Amino acid sequence: MPSSDADPASSQFQHTSVLLDGAVDVLVHQPEGVYLDGTFGRGGHSRVILSRLNDTGRLIAMDRDPQAVAAAADIADSRFTMVQRDFARLGEVAREQGVHGKLAGILLDVGVSSPQLDDPERGFSFMRNGPLDMRMDPSRGESAAQFLARASEADIAKVFKTYGEERFAKRLARAVVTRRVEAPFTHTVDLAEVLKTAHPAWEKGRHPATKAFQGLRIYLNGELEQLDAALEAALEALAPGGHLVVISFHSLEDRRVKRFIRHHVRGDTHLPRGVPIRDDQLNRRLEALSKGVRPSDDEVAENPRARSAVMRAARKRV
Repeated sequence: MPSSDADPASSQFQHTSVLLDGAVDVLVHQPEGVYLDGTFGRGGHSRVILSRLNDTGRLIAMDRDPQAVAAAADIADSRFTMVQRDFARLGEVAREQGVHGKLAGILLDVGVSSPQLDDPERGFSFMRNGPLDMRMDPSRGESAAQFLARASEADIAKVFKTYGEERFAKRLARAVVTRRVEAPFTHTVDLAEVLKTAHPAWEKGRHPATKAFQGLRIYLNGELEQLDAALEAALEALAPGGHLVVISFHSLEDRRVKRFIRHHVRGDTHLPRGVPIRDDQLNRRLEALSKGVRPSDDEVAENPRARSAVMRAARKRV
């Protein structure tokens, strides 16, 4: 969710919402409808959504990051509701708000936001030294430092490989376990330097610790599992004809979104050959609205973190 608005709670960290108008153009098809922004961030998409709604329209926003929730206080609009929760629980929130099965659209902007990356105290990036945390909600779960202090070499390698797609996962995990005997990892730059030294094949233009850091972040925050749960919940929470728009930032996320939409567009394809069946019996629940939309060259020039973004959208069948 590398995303333009100054964060009211922490104005030095800027947040430029990716595919801002493009995503909202697809999402908002009924100005009077109720919409859900599952990843508020710093409110870039939410503000544009509100600008497209009429007086009876409504927007519910969610985020698990307490700093994002604090930033939402800057929006003084009676049509707007902010809830602190992860987007995997969007069905629960929709029920509490009395709109389950009635949402005109749901937006999911997946991943980590620019303020999270840019704030060294959050521990997401090795570009500035900070505590090795990486949790989107610092009040819950295990920090990166805690995980690296207790996990086995095999588990660390699995995280690097599975969630970071790091080719040299075993080698990097071995370096982490060897070094922690001398001293625990507590800060981002310390870990990055150990990974950098252990990495045998540096890619041009990319820090050798990048994939391992990505793997740790995704694992610690349960990002892929959260995405799977959010997609399933969104399908049930949408009204017939409602739009689902998802922006993802790397192949692990995008493959899941693509597979989910394709499955529900095709319907039940696991049927015995030769069995006569009507089209309406295939349980096709979605229609594709867009396939792999990417940011324009101008948007990437303005916000380099947007370069890997992919937007996919679908409509729930009536």
